[in-house]
Amino acid sequence: MKKYFLIFLILPSFHFSVFSQANEGMKLNIKKAEQAIKVDGILDEPDWKTAEVQGDFRLNFPVDTAQAEAQSEVMVTYDKEFLYVGAILHGQTPDEYVVTSLKRDFDFFQNDQFAIFIDPFLDRTNGFNFAISPEGVQREGLIFNGRRTNTDWDNRWFSKVTKQADRWVVEIAIPFKTLRYKSDNPVWNINFARINVHDNQWSTWAPVPQQFFPTSLNFAGTLAWDTAPPAPKANIAVIPYLSGGYTKDSENNTPSDVTGDVGFDAKIGISSGLTLDLTVNPDFSQVEVDQQVTNLDRFELFFPERRQFFLENQDLFAEFGSNRIRPFFSRRIGLNSPIIAGARLSGKVNNSLRVGVLNIQTKETTDEEEAINGQNFTIAAVQKQVFGQSNISFIFVNRQQFDVFRTQERSAFTGNNDDFNRVVGLDYNLRTRNNKLSGKIFYHQSISTENNTDNFAHGVQLRYNTRNLFVAWNHDIIGDNYNAETGFVPRTGTFRVQPFARYRFYPKKGKINRHGPGIRFEQLYSNGNDLTDRSIRGFYDFNFKNSSRLEFGASRQFVKLTSSFDPTNSDGRELAENSEHAWSSYNIGFTSDRRKLFNFQTNLSYGGFFNGERLNVNGNINYRIQPIASIGIRASFNQIDLPEGFNDRNFFLIGPRLDLTLTDKIFITTFVQYNDQIDNVNLNTRFQWRFKPVSDLFIVYTENYLPQNFASKNRALILKFTYWLNV
Repeated sequence: MKKYFLIFLILPSFHFSVFSQANEGMKLNIKKAEQAIKVDGILDEPDWKTAEVQGDFRLNFPVDTAQAEAQSEVMVTYDKEFLYVGAILHGQTPDEYVVTSLKRDFDFFQNDQFAIFIDPFLDRTNGFNFAISPEGVQREGLIFNGRRTNTDWDNRWFSKVTKQADRWVVEIAIPFKTLRYKSDNPVWNINFARINVHDNQWSTWAPVPQQFFPTSLNFAGTLAWDTAPPAPKANIAVIPYLSGGYTKDSENNTPSDVTGDVGFDAKIGISSGLTLDLTVNPDFSQVEVDQQVTNLDRFELFFPERRQFFLENQDLFAEFGSNRIRPFFSRRIGLNSPIIAGARLSGKVNNSLRVGVLNIQTKETTDEEEAINGQNFTIAAVQKQVFGQSNISFIFVNRQQFDVFRTQERSAFTGNNDDFNRVVGLDYNLRTRNNKLSGKIFYHQSISTENNTDNFAHGVQLRYNTRNLFVAWNHDIIGDNYNAETGFVPRTGTFRVQPFARYRFYPKKGKINRHGPGIRFEQLYSNGNDLTDRSIRGFYDFNFKNSSRLEFGASRQFVKLTSSFDPTNSDGRELAENSEHAWSSYNIGFTSDRRKLFNFQTNLSYGGFFNGERLNVNGNINYRIQPIASIGIRASFNQIDLPEGFNDRNFFLIGPRLDLTLTDKIFITTFVQYNDQIDNVNLNTRFQWRFKPVSDLFIVYTENYLPQNFASKNRALILKFTYWLNV
């Protein structure tokens, strides 16, 4: 391991200052408004007429070497309460607008929009994203890792859109107390983007190369204040909730149950960069159900977190390690026992330092079949920016048994000092100023009452991305006794290497935007240097200018089973431990023009599968009644043919979905999932009325059925009311 520690120490010392900032000359001056601004989408106030106007938007897609055909103009001003942004989006008629939904936080690349990216701390890593569609639908999010956006951040801001024959006009007011910034910074980083789905063009004010997303803060320009921006005011919000529900479990023949609950969340701006989030008796009944999959894997599957309290600022806690070595995975908390309360302090301490501390207490359960002790979870993260856009991050994860006893005699807290699990880790996240080179190196170690040898995890991820070439190198080592109980680590005792390369060609004429080959190789050993898995996959894809995509691929797979395994996961005859299997498979996939009201995606693969053969067909079909409805069907079919004596199985997974956005305040989603593998039909219907900004009424109905006769297994009806109160 000495060589890995050497790399870990040496690589951060290499300063990538040779890369210059691409858009240092892009500057937009902002001066204070002398009169009141009315947010009506007209831009007729005198301060708009004297504000500096910036235009000349450059294309980011489908090419990055020309001006946008549909041009845009932006201007900014401010007063003591708000940052105002005005924009005129030329070159579109109302019948050309593409707005797939009236629901807040719409899909970024499938809706016409005007977007703002703000980096007040000048770190080009973290920032804010505000966007609005021609129908006035809002989208906001937190930018992290320099380009990725988390739209689970909710806050109040104001906007208005007016539409004319050949343009649409946007007026936006963002409260300063919504943002986090240092008031002594006389300049901010800023960029503006226009997504024109009808013409399939993405454009930005400060140019962004095609191989990067418009959200990339590395290419932002400068917002120059005439004086220092106003000091941010305290931002305190309390969000109480009331809920009631009815449940019936017919499968276990238990009586119907009627429940009621109350609790609250709170958001408190501690400083210009830090926010304290509190939750007491949280309720997640309105959270959308997981999208089911057919499980033919040997190891645990990953399902994303959907609960709001864990989603905001989750990059501070959830981005450590890799997709198969996560020291912290919030879905481990509160799914088997209810959460009593939680607190999270997160945000910026200064321009180069971010911190996050999360503490959650769960309640013990006294179910006769399975008693679960109460647990306390503490997660602390520190992220220090170094060498330009890179950072060093530290994480500490602690799970400790900590019960709350409620009896007639006493109410007390007790802890078990011998029941704990801890992980400490260090990540170095590398990113150069021009975004070409990025990646990370990490080392984590678990701590428990036993097996504290060979209890580490280490990995390296490096990516080099230019206009034509993308190459990546991944490797990781997981010790036999690495135990991250509050994380996601489906397999331990392994050493894996995974190189990847892809090359892009950009034709100057024709219907193809880019095309090219790619190859991915993966080899995995047990820590005893025994090869257990190897795969190599080659592909060639075509990305068309109308947004459709075609891919051909072939792969070769080798597996040496580390334990006995039924390839169908259906309690059939198992393949023997240490048996070796190798097979080839081929696939073709196509995604149609996403701008069309009717669009689809499909993938067909066929080839070997362990000691047999497998045919897999999956895809989805969608139809929009723009912008009020979207009807979709997601389906998957697996046909597995094995030799005599083993199970042959056909698995169907079908999921029709209906999304109605009757107005920008009323949303209805109905999702049905038939899963042949688990012999279940699930119905989930959710009604949401956003009667005030970030204040909602939810009605959620869910039921599970036997597919043979549609007899009910269980059902639940939930009513939940939340209200956002600014203090």
